[in-house]
Amino acid sequence: MNTTTDGNVSYESKTVRAVRGTESRTISKWTADGWEVVSQAPGTIRTEITFRRPVPKSRRSLFVVGGVVAAVALVTAVIVGTVTENRDAADASAQPTPSEPSASNEEAPSADDGTASAGPTEPVDAVLTPENSPELALVLASTDYCSPDIAKFAGANSGRTISFPGSVGDIAPYEDTDTRYSILINAGDYSETLAPGPAFQFRDVNTTSDLRWADPAPDTLRVGTDLNVTAKVDRYEDNSCLFLLDPVATAVR
Repeated sequence: MNTTTDGNVSYESKTVRAVRGTESRTISKWTADGWEVVSQAPGTIRTEITFRRPVPKSRRSLFVVGGVVAAVALVTAVIVGTVTENRDAADASAQPTPSEPSASNEEAPSADDGTASAGPTEPVDAVLTPENSPELALVLASTDYCSPDIAKFAGANSGRTISFPGSVGDIAPYEDTDTRYSILINAGDYSETLAPGPAFQFRDVNTTSDLRWADPAPDTLRVGTDLNVTAKVDRYEDNSCLFLLDPVATAVR
């Protein structure tokens, strides 16, 4: 993060990388926190977006005051801890030494006493859909593709199969290949202005056999195609906020 001065106003700036097709969501996320867009530098797969916002004049004073408060709190904690420790030691020395407790005659609760919690109602191999999984429905409706809820869902359901209506948000060549692609999948119907849900991605795939098309397969896959997506959860990448999927079955809606 850099700090610059424009006239009498000091600005802090940062550069954020957004996957192509998710720029509008990234800009909305940061402008909501008070940042303004300075420039955009589109790349093959990602766009670098530079933001800036005025540095609060009180930031340094708040930092100093916060440091003083923290120091006072630390000294207070040390004093209280020392007094408490000395008092506990005095109380302990005044108490008689307890005798060896006798073995308890109480029986340990039986594993079959009916207090065990109920097992999961959803089979672990069941396909998760927005209808049978409130957690999946929640992440599909999210307006922040970097939400911690998405990372939590991906971690808890790694290797499981999910199915949802989606659309192609972007297609870019994978590295330097001509027949392999990274395909961005948005939740719901395609829109040029809205892109809810995670930034799902099929990475390093061709557009034919790898997507496991249900008949009939499209002649050409393009941005804006609405799909029914069934795929296995691979992983969520914290640095890019991409939610990687492995295709199981894909169909045009």
